[in-house]
Amino acid sequence: MIDLVPPGAVMVLGALLVPLLRGRVRQAYMLALPVLGFVQVVMLPSTFVWSIQMFGYDLTLVRVDELSRVFAYVFHIAAFLSVLYALHIKDNVQFVSGLIYAGAAISALFVGDLISLFICWELTAIASLFQIWARRTEGAYRAGLRYLIIQVGSGVLLLAGTILHYADTGSLEFQELGLVSTGTALIFLAFGIKAAFPLLHGWLQDAYPEATVTGTVFLSAFTTKLAIYALARGFPGTEILVPIGALMTAFPIFYAVIENDLRRVLAYSLNNQLGFMVVGIGIGTEMSLNGTAAHAFAHVIYKGLLFMSMGAVLYRTGTIKGSELGGLYKSMPWTTTFCIIGAASISAFPLFSGFISKSLILTAAAENHYTLTFLVLLFASAGVFHHSGIKIPYFAFFAHDSGIRCEEAPRNMLIAMGCAAFLCIALGVAPGYLYALLPYPVEYDPYTTSHVVNQLQLLLFSAGAFVFLQKTGLYPPELKSVNLDIDWLYRKALPALVQKVAGGAGRLKGRIQARSLAGIERTVRYVRGHHAPTGALGDPWSIGATALWAALLLVAYLGMAYL
Repeated sequence: MIDLVPPGAVMVLGALLVPLLRGRVRQAYMLALPVLGFVQVVMLPSTFVWSIQMFGYDLTLVRVDELSRVFAYVFHIAAFLSVLYALHIKDNVQFVSGLIYAGAAISALFVGDLISLFICWELTAIASLFQIWARRTEGAYRAGLRYLIIQVGSGVLLLAGTILHYADTGSLEFQELGLVSTGTALIFLAFGIKAAFPLLHGWLQDAYPEATVTGTVFLSAFTTKLAIYALARGFPGTEILVPIGALMTAFPIFYAVIENDLRRVLAYSLNNQLGFMVVGIGIGTEMSLNGTAAHAFAHVIYKGLLFMSMGAVLYRTGTIKGSELGGLYKSMPWTTTFCIIGAASISAFPLFSGFISKSLILTAAAENHYTLTFLVLLFASAGVFHHSGIKIPYFAFFAHDSGIRCEEAPRNMLIAMGCAAFLCIALGVAPGYLYALLPYPVEYDPYTTSHVVNQLQLLLFSAGAFVFLQKTGLYPPELKSVNLDIDWLYRKALPALVQKVAGGAGRLKGRIQARSLAGIERTVRYVRGHHAPTGALGDPWSIGATALWAALLLVAYLGMAYL
């Protein structure tokens, strides 16, 4: 298999056969694809390289190292869980696009040149679009168009940067690039768009909540984590990433706390967690890069679990607004339990996966004297406990009895959530298995007394603050409202500006046309007036008048010729 297809191609090519299958055969086939892909990655030798020459360029289709392998492992796990979670639906569009999307992202992890990366980059963008459009609503259609423009735009920047970088260096190798030229700056910006940097993040909160119940689970796993991998590969130790990542961890907290749509809350939470990874890349030490890889691995699973639980709520109740939910623990006890496990994981409770990954990044920041960044990360850790650790399960399942009584989630959804919950706990209890997969050797024990006590103190303080704000009425209530974010600029302001400019241009064009027509009409009237039978030029001229005008014209001509 190694010699036949690159990693990820198993799912991309296998997805094309899905519409030809039916029933349990189709289900078993789709679940087998990520399993086969996972086995292929396990079997790849650590130094395996597969290069070809095409159009005069050396393209590296497969280049294996531990950084690409650890991301590939979790991408295959996410693909398997996403397919399992979606088995109850009959929509081939979602399955085919989801498998191609996952396979393209996995292929991107192993390519060793920028042209191959660009191809995989754009394939992930196009395939993931159908996870949004498959919802088949007007809002999803418009959000999908905006998503496509931004994602394809990221690819265009990547291609432009690649061309300039090749012109500067003569190399297409995808390795550590650094911010050293216009080309690498464009590549950095392309990665930043997909990683949802501040002011470039609006597409995430705009598109993900508009996707289907199962599509959001697919989306949460691959696009942004592929960007994190690309940054870790191309720009480790780039200092500007530290403040960018710190800002990413902090600003989504305020939006998430006041947001009513709980899937949109999770989208802001996703942005917050990406910030920790970006900080780790910016610090650039072995510990911080290990922390980024570990946190990406843990995050794919626990964030997928949270999106699964909220997707199950949306599937059974038809709404995901916090103001309309509550009391669902009575109808959906298993979903409630799994959601709480995901919430504990993202909040970095000891014995859950987030604790053993986030602590690597926090320790790296402290040891390398990023004091202000460390404090911002602590604030962000407390904030994520508020909006994802408490708000999500509290307002969905406990806050008040909404009166909604529904069935528990379908069995396949529960099994997928159960598998993700097991991994969240297993990684937290036995972190050594994850640490063994990381790019660099790990000599780190997260379960020291100081680490555990400090984290419990932080969580206790955050919980106390939530209770105080809730009891005093200061905590923002769940209201039926729309919160404005940076996407407002291109969703509302820009179209309104274009419409206003177009309207003004139309009115100006109308005035110009009207005045031109009026001028033409006056000219026509003037000519008609002089050439009419009664006009100056209408009657026949006498012989004397004709001779006089001929003489005058002759004099004028002779004068001009002389001069």
